[in-house]
Amino acid sequence: MNNSRIKHIYMYMFVALFAAASCSDDFVGTKPLDEVPASDVWADAALSEAFVLDIYNGFGQGGFDEEMLASASDEALFTHSGRGYKEFNGANSNPASQGWISGNYEWSNMYTRIRAANIALKNLEEPMFDNPELAQRLKGEAHFLRAFFYQQLLRYYGAVPLVEKVYELGEEDYTIPRDTYEECVNFIVADCDQASEFLEGQPISEGRATEIAAMALKARVLLYAASDLHDIPTASANSSVIAGYSNPEYLGYTSGNRTERWEKAKAAAKAVVDMNLGYKLGLSAPVSPEEGEENYVALSLGGGSGVADASAEIELILGRYFVDEKDEGGAYVGRNNGPNGYHNWSGNTPTQNLVDDYEMIDGSRFDWDNPDHAGAPYNDRDPRFYASILHDGADWKPRTDDVTERDPFNQIQAGQYEIINSSGEKEVYYGLDTRNSPIEDWNGSHTGYTMRKFIDPDPAIIDQNTRQQIPWPVLKYTEAVLNYVEACIELGEEGEARNWLNRIRYRAGMPEITDSGDALMERYRNERRVELVYEEHRFHDARRWMVAPETLGEQVRTISVFGTLKSGAEVQVYRYDPESYDYTYTPMSLDPGIEDRQWQDKMYFISIHRDEMNRNDKLIQNPGY
Repeated sequence: MNNSRIKHIYMYMFVALFAAASCSDDFVGTKPLDEVPASDVWADAALSEAFVLDIYNGFGQGGFDEEMLASASDEALFTHSGRGYKEFNGANSNPASQGWISGNYEWSNMYTRIRAANIALKNLEEPMFDNPELAQRLKGEAHFLRAFFYQQLLRYYGAVPLVEKVYELGEEDYTIPRDTYEECVNFIVADCDQASEFLEGQPISEGRATEIAAMALKARVLLYAASDLHDIPTASANSSVIAGYSNPEYLGYTSGNRTERWEKAKAAAKAVVDMNLGYKLGLSAPVSPEEGEENYVALSLGGGSGVADASAEIELILGRYFVDEKDEGGAYVGRNNGPNGYHNWSGNTPTQNLVDDYEMIDGSRFDWDNPDHAGAPYNDRDPRFYASILHDGADWKPRTDDVTERDPFNQIQAGQYEIINSSGEKEVYYGLDTRNSPIEDWNGSHTGYTMRKFIDPDPAIIDQNTRQQIPWPVLKYTEAVLNYVEACIELGEEGEARNWLNRIRYRAGMPEITDSGDALMERYRNERRVELVYEEHRFHDARRWMVAPETLGEQVRTISVFGTLKSGAEVQVYRYDPESYDYTYTPMSLDPGIEDRQWQDKMYFISIHRDEMNRNDKLIQNPGY
């Protein structure tokens, strides 16, 4: 939403509260001074709008929390211990101690926002203010938000209780059983359809739901519904834990036609694709690698900060924007994840597992057994690699003033290198962006990489106290395209799938693919992995495809980089320089004392917390707990 619009709404609420407090003649009146009565809220258009806008706070920081969902997948490792990742990623999660759980999926948080949406829908059924167009828009947004929060619960826990009413004091019973997975999908889809109807033709405001957002959410939900994990015969064949569960209807479809589910997923995604909103998706050949990198950076910045092409905003169907006046945590994604040699925190660091999945620029797979690849692993890779990950030797921003003399060349130093010291002797120098750095070593990456995607390259934004204005992509056009591609592959429509997959690759500067059958599906899944990296898809995709044992459960791999001075080279201030150095790159396994990843099939569905089970004795726990 436009920032000035947010400020006006906040100011309106403040004035309304002040007026309610100051205009009373009764000095000892008991009317709360810090609240607006519900009757006043729903009789006033601006206050009603403010109520609905507050429901968007259920988005939290989008995915820009300090602790990201990427680190619960094979995309990243969270650098700082004690945050619950070891328990969660080690499959030690249980109803009493779940380990790390993102607030964006946390059961009570989501139901708090669902209740607010229900309150809005109840009071907007017959609006008490005279603005029919606004009332229709607010109803559309409330339906969308309710659908979104139920979707968050559904892809984390499986089926949940569907609450449509507003519970009040004095109810006979506050307990409610879980609905079936199919019922949950149908309910969310109906909400999306209702939202689309109410939001059709409404003006587009930054950060607020639109007709297209509702359509894109529907496409996502139907894609998940058609996937392996939620087809119980398929899921049972792949997991004895699911096969032995007595209530499979909470996990997926126990009957029905799976082909029809894929057809619905395809149709929903195609409706979004047909909007033709994509950024540079009309190409017939790959752009240059340089332009491919620029395109991907533009997309990751949401068209903001002046570096990206403003038309990239078309890609963003719904974003979570951040307001400077509120000093929101999501504006510090650069501080949270940038290199420690820049006084940043290196929080969610890319794994070697992820790095290895970026193709070579010619479309071939990277291979450590290939001497050319192993000797120069950062040369000639998919341009999205350079736009997403900071690796040893990568050019980056100017260092802060206190570090400039140590690195006047502005390059990432993620390894160890020989240099000649002031005594003329050879010694090993630890890079500025390592855990042995003289600059904030406790924030150094364990993996040898740091995050580049979503970090503003503006050289003025480098220290710990500078906010950046990059929106979180709640829903993107490219996701809908990829959803369409997947449904087409599942339905055997490979030509159409390749057509759209290649459009995405052309934009990134990658050659077309010609695969078919299982090879096409494998290429698609890898394409989705690198295109949507760090956008909260991988954790869900690996589970719904039921490939989690060999992905989410795989041990984190890292890189060790060493630069040996060539004969006659005398380097006192290090820089990446193949003319002066021979570099060796050694992939390694992470010390299990830092994090020992394991997979158990119970993690296909996260446990319902013990407290929720105690509050509601009609709930039945997920399998494996």
